[in-house]
Amino acid sequence: MFRDIIIPKNNEAEFIEIASKLGLKKLYFLYDFDDYNEDKIQKKLELIKNHKNINIETGFIVNHKNINKASKHSKLLVVKSSDKDRFFVESKKIRLIYGFEEINKKDYLHQRASGLNHVICEFAKKNNVAIGFSYNLLFNKNDIFTSLLIGRIMQNIALCQKYKVNTIIGSFSIDPFKIRSPFDIISLFTTFGMNGKNIKESLVCDL
Repeated sequence: MFRDIIIPKNNEAEFIEIASKLGLKKLYFLYDFDDYNEDKIQKKLELIKNHKNINIETGFIVNHKNINKASKHSKLLVVKSSDKDRFFVESKKIRLIYGFEEINKKDYLHQRASGLNHVICEFAKKNNVAIGFSYNLLFNKNDIFTSLLIGRIMQNIALCQKYKVNTIIGSFSIDPFKIRSPFDIISLFTTFGMNGKNIKESLVCDL
């Protein structure tokens, strides 16, 4: 059952409509914990949750300041890569961390500044934290940025496979028109060097 991970901005219905056409069966809606209005979101989801036979689950995007409070409300806590990555992978409260490739650092001569390293991988493996790969930025019109991003993704895939870290592939998009067919994503990540078994697990496993 293919699924995607998205960050809706009052456009949940549009995501569901497009996801249905692409053959997705499950969507994870991630909300910023600091901005989350439980009553408002739950009422909205009640109206659309059975639409197009797509299963919906929700989780929170958190930071180092609100992680403890958020953990009392949900088991699905997600963070975007930052200078606090080691804290998060050691916390045992995070299910998923993504966005390593977006780190604003200059690449080294013989290595990409991909945001991920063997220390983070080892703690992620130990504490069952998945590494997320977001594909929606690949559709950026800046060719130089896209080329840089691809190189970093390939390096991080190699690291995750070397250290046997669980991986998750998702759009992590705020724009419904940036999600893609699972089969397009399979082809894309095959070219990035991820093996077939890991690709399938990264697209179908539950969070």
